[in-house]
Amino acid sequence: MDLTLLRHAPPHREYHGCYNGHTDIPIDVTLFEHDKIQTLLHRQFDRIYSSDLQRCTATLETMGITEFTPDLRLREVRFKPSIEGKTFSQIEASEDFDPRFLDSMETWHHYICDESLSIFKVRILSFLDELNRDENVLICAHGGTIRMILSLLSPATEDTPLEYLGHITISLG
Repeated sequence: MDLTLLRHAPPHREYHGCYNGHTDIPIDVTLFEHDKIQTLLHRQFDRIYSSDLQRCTATLETMGITEFTPDLRLREVRFKPSIEGKTFSQIEASEDFDPRFLDSMETWHHYICDESLSIFKVRILSFLDELNRDENVLICAHGGTIRMILSLLSPATEDTPLEYLGHITISLG
């Protein structure tokens, strides 16, 4: 199985650098860099999945892909209401912010997320467990979701930064 992970297209600039999580914001088609996805358009996928949020579904539709399965398990992690939509600078300026939250991924996750790391992991695993290992699959999702998938399936690549429309393919035996 080849699993290709595609980060969605950029939203409007006002949302760049924000913790957007479950907020269903649109992409900005004027910022869609078609050259970044050209190699994907020439590949054959047996199945295509997407987060159900419009950042992902609209990305695939802008690519001309209309046959895909949306799945809410592919959503970004759910941030706390006090974090959702804010930039790191805004979070850092919060009264309850403590720089020690940045000491580990676990403490940072606990501080910013309503969804525990273990629940997020179980959500992603439940999706991955249903994939047919004999198929080539494309998944359009969010940065945090892709990092979680990589940490579960290919830990050596989990720190690969994916900018908007960035993609990575991993082979699974």
